[in-house]
Amino acid sequence: MNSFMKIAVDEARTGIMAGDGGPFGCVIVKDGSVIGRGHNQVIKKKDPTSHGEIMAIKNACKAIDSFDLSGCELYTTGEPCPMCMGAILWANISKVYYGCSIEDTHKIGFRDKAFYGIVNINAGNILSQIDRDECLELYYEYEKISDKTEY
Repeated sequence: MNSFMKIAVDEARTGIMAGDGGPFGCVIVKDGSVIGRGHNQVIKKKDPTSHGEIMAIKNACKAIDSFDLSGCELYTTGEPCPMCMGAILWANISKVYYGCSIEDTHKIGFRDKAFYGIVNINAGNILSQIDRDECLELYYEYEKISDKTEY
């Protein structure tokens, strides 16, 4: 497994074990070093915009004191939703690696697929899927949690 994707998976697992939200973790890397990380905190913060990618972007921007993440790579356990993809593009992130697809995310009960039907984002050549099997293991762990509404 890619070492940065492993950090993203660990970040997601920390979040789901704490009851913060879904199985979505993210790290942002610049010049081979992690400069930002985040996980889904929608339930914890009662904020539908607190996706893993958004939290990691905020964390990275604060760390480097800039809104511009040009030259950075983003690793995330699930393919970014349209909201996150918009934030990624606004932040000028150069490359996105994701584990599970929108279809995988749909299968465990998330609505991302519906939003892609409404919004057509051309992300160009910045998206690449990696380490799907390892990220699916995380999704299966999340799916086994019986009462997700307490989170």
